[in-house]
Amino acid sequence: MNTIHLQQTLPQVFADRNSVTSDVWHQDLLFRKGEAYLIEAASGTGKSSLCSYIYGYRNDFQGIINFDETNIKAFSVKQWIDLRKHSLSMLFQDLRLFPELSAFENVQLKNQLTGYKKKKELIALFETLDIADKLHTKVGKLSFGQQQRVAFIRALSQPFDFIFLDEPISHLDDANGQLMGQMLLEEASKQGAGIIVTSIGKHIDLPYNTLLKL
Repeated sequence: MNTIHLQQTLPQVFADRNSVTSDVWHQDLLFRKGEAYLIEAASGTGKSSLCSYIYGYRNDFQGIINFDETNIKAFSVKQWIDLRKHSLSMLFQDLRLFPELSAFENVQLKNQLTGYKKKKELIALFETLDIADKLHTKVGKLSFGQQQRVAFIRALSQPFDFIFLDEPISHLDDANGQLMGQMLLEEASKQGAGIIVTSIGKHIDLPYNTLLKL
């Protein structure tokens, strides 16, 4: 997948508003593979909804979202499964980890779908983010900042053309935020992938091609 094209896209809940001032909603917007985008937003402007629309979790929007000029509402369940395995990676704001599983088991669930990374590569990611000692700890017992790092590692544990990160460092210190930025750039560069980051303030420091206001 090379492009994600939003054409006059707008959450249905916003449809009764007199006007919407946004660089994303109700615009003609093209996200290109290989480029990095930062979407800055205030709370309640729909950034998490945007992620859910593009990942196919929700379709309560007006307008059109195309992947390589194919309307996503035309995709079958099988096609969505394939997209989520090979083309789209998502780090949701609420993380969506399994609290009863260990940190490593959460990552392995994703990695086992494609066998994208070797076990030693995954462990190295835990070591880089200073949570190697939490490999076998149940996620439900970790702090939210530690869980964010686990979810980030999981997001890197698959092939992708685009990776979305919804407020990925909201509970991290600057040092860990910088580490995540370096790791993200390295993985995205290796895959030639596009990066889309949302933020309500604190964000990963990357060489963004485009800044958008939601």
